[in-house]
Amino acid sequence: MALQLTLKPYERIVINGCVVRNSSRKSTIVIETKADVVRGADLLSKKAAVTPVNQAYFLVQSALTEPDLQDKLRSPIQKQLAALATTFGPPNVQLVFEAANHVSQGDFYKALRCLRPLMKREAEILGAHIPRPASVQDEMDREARRAAREAGEALPDPAEEAAPRRSAG
Repeated sequence: MALQLTLKPYERIVINGCVVRNSSRKSTIVIETKADVVRGADLLSKKAAVTPVNQAYFLVQSALTEPDLQDKLRSPIQKQLAALATTFGPPNVQLVFEAANHVSQGDFYKALRCLRPLMKREAEILGAHIPRPASVQDEMDREARRAAREAGEALPDPAEEAAPRRSAG
């Protein structure tokens, strides 16, 4: 079954370790064979890997985006996940076990999916004690806006997109 992705202007995705950036218009691509695909919004920068769950996520992400490193990273990932298993209780510990199982099977994308809720839970636990580091998507958004300016195109500022719009009348 094919995977259909709709990409925003200048959005990046990683397909089997290859970074692909969309042009200035929204477009749709279809991936017809099995491939490891990660959207830029789901990527974590190395600077952001400051907490135990983020570190595990970054290791799994590295294995997914750099296929040559998968065998080398499998053991460090499993060790990091084993440490997390002692940290979380039910039901979150089940997500750690599922992630470890997916890593053992070489399905790194599913392991990332298991870790995302744990990242949210970890942020809730730590609260304001850790700063939110920039994600890879934040860095890519800045680069896309810079590329659009150089090309003479205007990209909306994310802050403006989030602001509520008022209707006339």
